[in-house]
Amino acid sequence: MQNELWRWTATDLGRAIGERRISSREAVQSVLGRIAAVNPAVNAVVDVLADEALAAADQADAVVRSGVALSPLHGVPVTIKVNVDQRGCATTNGVVAFRDIIATEDCPTVANLRKAGAVIVGRTNTPAFSHRWFTGNALHGDTRNPWGTQWTPGGSSGGAGAAVAAGMGPIGHGNDFGGSIRYPAYACGVAGLRPTPGRIAHFNPSASTERPITAQMMSVQGPLARSVADLRAALAAMAAPDPRDAGWVPAPLEGPRVARRVALAVDPAGDVAPEIAAAIRTAGRWLADAGYEVEEVAPPRLVEAADLWHALVVNEERRFLEPLIRKHGDAKSLRNIDGHVAYAPHLTGDEILAGFERRLSIQRDWQLFLARYPVLVTPVSHQLPFEDDLDQRDDDTVRRMMDAQRSLLAVPVLGFPALSVPTGLVGGRPVGVQIVAPRYREDVAFAAAEVIERHAAMPTPIDPRP
Repeated sequence: MQNELWRWTATDLGRAIGERRISSREAVQSVLGRIAAVNPAVNAVVDVLADEALAAADQADAVVRSGVALSPLHGVPVTIKVNVDQRGCATTNGVVAFRDIIATEDCPTVANLRKAGAVIVGRTNTPAFSHRWFTGNALHGDTRNPWGTQWTPGGSSGGAGAAVAAGMGPIGHGNDFGGSIRYPAYACGVAGLRPTPGRIAHFNPSASTERPITAQMMSVQGPLARSVADLRAALAAMAAPDPRDAGWVPAPLEGPRVARRVALAVDPAGDVAPEIAAAIRTAGRWLADAGYEVEEVAPPRLVEAADLWHALVVNEERRFLEPLIRKHGDAKSLRNIDGHVAYAPHLTGDEILAGFERRLSIQRDWQLFLARYPVLVTPVSHQLPFEDDLDQRDDDTVRRMMDAQRSLLAVPVLGFPALSVPTGLVGGRPVGVQIVAPRYREDVAFAAAEVIERHAAMPTPIDPRP
């Protein structure tokens, strides 16, 4: 079985390493072997760090022998997305012009994973500028969905999602500004957590300027994994303090008991595919069987919140990101930004400020809603995982694609944690639901997701399919 340690969850690996039933070197060698076997067909891991990983594994094994207390991720192989700083590696963000930006220190997330004893085996792909729900770029090439190359692996953490689904590490680091953890998790049939902003510290030391306001408010780091237990362990490690992020919040990982009440938003925008509606109702039935009180009721002003994401984020991107993409982007990133700019209204400065004011009103309505229903189940996307490169098509297709992501986009603008968890397969394509919880109550989302996970029993990791 040791040559198939790549099949194990992170928590199982960490427990076995701590009990000296296996070594970290054995676990890392197994995952590196799996990367060598399947990554050529998937192109999820674009920088394999074999020598560094084996050296770190040996060091982790030495710590085990010393008898000190260990974290649940000690000696466990993980991957890091190429858009954050990792000492000695290029922070390419999928852009040819950034291929020589070599980080001299770790960002907080990487530093915290190392402190927890995790072993970084490689870096995963992202679209150029991490700005698509598809993953490919002129520098690293296209990442393919292990369930079928005709479907997107999601984006922007598509490399992380595909790597986890195919067994190239039990935990993948990702980040989420407009669905970039939750959508790849959904498309690849794994679980992905978007934590509450402020939960996980972030700062890229290589950055020449501070992040724009909407990114400071909405962009978060988080994990993708094949089990909810692994998401829990990864969050605990990633959420350690770091003084470089003034927005980090010392919130506890567990909170007081809340009412076991669930709201099912089956069709919050009137465009949900029947397969998605069925998945939400199935999840609701599983939660009801587990003792939750379940109602079909949508949260207030979801479409308004999603449209506000476009209004605030895209108008700010017109100022800082669009010029960079025009200068350094590849063909697909150029077509993608065209679609976003065309979709979002062009606002004046006063209108943008009014949007931030309106955000508080919608957020208040959601907080009141979540006080009554601490678990909200929505679509991740209103459609099954898209055909790959759907954003490269005609304007009408792109607009329908944007509309389908409204449940995905409503959450970041309002600042709540959300978790994507699979419910099964439809025609060979993964399908799942999004669980939203009150601020800093990721534990509430985990508990509901674990119920769904037990019933869904997804067969990951999988061998890549054509």
